[in-house]
Amino acid sequence: MDIAIETIWDLGYAQASIGQIAKRAGISKGVVTYHFSSKDELMQNIVVDLYMKGASFLSKIENESTPSSMLKCYIETNLEFIHAHKEQVAAVAEIVMNVRDEEGKLFYHKPGDNAIYEPLIEILQWGQEDGSFRTFTSTGTRVLAMTIRSAIDLASQQLVTNPDFDITEYSNELIQLFESTTRQTHS
Repeated sequence: MDIAIETIWDLGYAQASIGQIAKRAGISKGVVTYHFSSKDELMQNIVVDLYMKGASFLSKIENESTPSSMLKCYIETNLEFIHAHKEQVAAVAEIVMNVRDEEGKLFYHKPGDNAIYEPLIEILQWGQEDGSFRTFTSTGTRVLAMTIRSAIDLASQQLVTNPDFDITEYSNELIQLFESTTRQTHS
């Protein structure tokens, strides 16, 4: 799978054929197809592998005891993970934006599937309930969760395209921005 990730990283999803991956690995296509029956199966394994690594890496967020510390840890940990796995994250982004089902629809984008935002929504709701975050409407909570997630996901693109991108500084700025945005103001 590492060679497949490198191939996607170097050539993009469309050019990362089983033949190209096998050639780069110095093996026959038959060896690849022995382990993975198709390019789609190989790509799915790459996606699942990253998500499993991510879930394990991000589990430390659950150890936080306040909504503020949990939100900070969520941002830091996600960005640390992206930085540590930037090639695989970039490859998965290519896969997710290109793999289609039999009807031609994006395979990994199901209408109404907002599972990626749920952990943030839960953190934001907890902070509102315990009074440490200001009050948001339910739409406002969802918009803020989507904004935080989008800002995190943008870092992976920046790591790939901008050699001067400082992920530590980016992380610190994001934390300050969202701490300011969620801060409870007392009149």
